[in-house]
Amino acid sequence: MKTPSPETVSEAPISVEGLSPTLDALLSYAKSAGAEQCDAVATHGRSISVAVRERELEDIDSSEGRDVGLRVIVDGRQACVSSSDMSDMSLKMLAERAVAMAKLAPRDPYCGLAGKDLLSNPNDLPDLELFDPTLRTPEVLKTRALEVEDAALSVQGVTQAEGANASWASSAIYFATSEGFSAGWQSSRHGLSVSAIAGKNGSMERDFDYDGTRWLEDLRSPAEIGRGAGERVIARLGSRKIKSGQFPVIFEERLAGSLISAFLGAINGNAIARGVSFLKGRMGESVFGDGIQIIDDPLIARGQGSRPWDGEGLSVQKRTLIENGVLQTWLLNLSAAQQLGLETTAHATRGIGSPPGISATNSYLVPGKKTPENLMQDMGEGLLVTEMFGPSLNSNTGDYSVGVAGIKIENGQRAYPVSEITIAGNLNDVFRTMIPANDIKFDGATNAPSLLVEGLTVAGA
Repeated sequence: MKTPSPETVSEAPISVEGLSPTLDALLSYAKSAGAEQCDAVATHGRSISVAVRERELEDIDSSEGRDVGLRVIVDGRQACVSSSDMSDMSLKMLAERAVAMAKLAPRDPYCGLAGKDLLSNPNDLPDLELFDPTLRTPEVLKTRALEVEDAALSVQGVTQAEGANASWASSAIYFATSEGFSAGWQSSRHGLSVSAIAGKNGSMERDFDYDGTRWLEDLRSPAEIGRGAGERVIARLGSRKIKSGQFPVIFEERLAGSLISAFLGAINGNAIARGVSFLKGRMGESVFGDGIQIIDDPLIARGQGSRPWDGEGLSVQKRTLIENGVLQTWLLNLSAAQQLGLETTAHATRGIGSPPGISATNSYLVPGKKTPENLMQDMGEGLLVTEMFGPSLNSNTGDYSVGVAGIKIENGQRAYPVSEITIAGNLNDVFRTMIPANDIKFDGATNAPSLLVEGLTVAGA
């Protein structure tokens, strides 16, 4: 384990092991109160965030909290409760209340815990490097926030920087079940962000840059982030409207992941079981174009969505969601898998006060070979989208629209900035025509390179 730098250490790291006795007691109380099966999760988080403006401290937020959640199952009925009070008396009352609630709940034929044969082995877990022991003090974070603000203001034409922020967070999570699973892990996050403002001919523009990583050493420098925000806003000055029509559109790399997020929502097992997905009934069919691959990998070291097991204690693995354009699987937890007559894909997530949900882990679209500039040359005339706001998606049909700003492309080159535009289409068509560039960055839980999409309707002037 990496040794923390003395000048950045504020206090001892949060302990995973310290949460275990709380869950042991809670599960014991639940069984004594009449629970046939039960599981519980406990979290302990600590965070600091510092914001500056005009080289003065604007805001500082320091928080720490502990929470515990319990799910009990009685005669095919389940209930979930949560509390931030971890005293012995509170845990006992929490367990009794949960069992009383479960007895009054409607029957759920699909609720249940994973059997011992399905559970992950807590003693045989990969080292995913999710926890950086380097801690940050408010003083250090203020210095970093000032550096990112200065870097944004150093870009010629930038008149103001807002939201210059540096943050640090550390947390521990522990999960235990009455079937014998008991383990936890620690995680950390370091962040930097800033918004830059510039004006031209009475018109003001704003843009931003940011980064967030598990480990401090992976975080982009304040200078790079600040300059990035400044350069982006300068590129937007003098923006204008464009005429409506149908154009090819390139979604910039940092926005392209939103299209993959829409796909992930459409293959969520709960949506499929309810019949409210535009991809229902498409398993085994070509959803994307030939050659498109989409991967979900929970075992990426330092990944934003990495985890050693899922929210029901099951072993996780790398999975191919789309292979050569063909849909390979839904995302499933135990409940959705039973409803659909399939096996779980270990995509369960567990919140403090609710039954297991479903989510992807580290999902990404495998990049292509062409640069974004190559795609612009291929498209000839079209639109490069650099900002999106107010997206709307009909989950049943795939109809999609979003307000955007960006750069007009003419003769394969960046021509001028544009704004006040809406683009619309259907995601079934978007997925089929998608062409990936080679500029993917693994800076979030859902990632994609810049994506060229044909034939979207652009509503401008």
